[in-house]
Amino acid sequence: MGSMQPVDARDLDTGTLALFLGTAAAAVVQDDLEAAGFTGLRLSHGYLVQHLVESEPTVGELAVKLEVTQQGASKAVAELERLGYAERFADPRDARVRRVRLTSRGRDAVEAARRARRSLEERFRRRIGEDQLGEARAVLADLLDELGGTGAVRRREVRPPR
Repeated sequence: MGSMQPVDARDLDTGTLALFLGTAAAAVVQDDLEAAGFTGLRLSHGYLVQHLVESEPTVGELAVKLEVTQQGASKAVAELERLGYAERFADPRDARVRRVRLTSRGRDAVEAARRARRSLEERFRRRIGEDQLGEARAVLADLLDELGGTGAVRRREVRPPR
């Protein structure tokens, strides 16, 4: 068996490079969250949490937004409940309807993740400078728009990868 040739990241296509950067950044944020005591969270939980930041949907509504089965959404909510980040509660207008919301621990985890991402941005700023970072962000945003992804970001409706 021959030895594999090393790959230079600059030779990767833009989408793959952006994906790998996002994956590495998510790992740094996750490490920061764990160090701050917010354990058990995974990147996949973020797709659900984005819908709980400003609303209190039902599991069925989450399933539609995430394009998963109701069972899948319920399982993800149950994981966040078990970890103390989310809770189900009776809708005040109709007690038969159960809604999902972040707990105070869940909101604290969201704030900790935001702090970790700001810290990572500062790390990038120190590495490449304010102007170059601004240009890189603008290019990535333009490319995301080219692929039709900016609307989902604006509406907090980014779906998990298929």
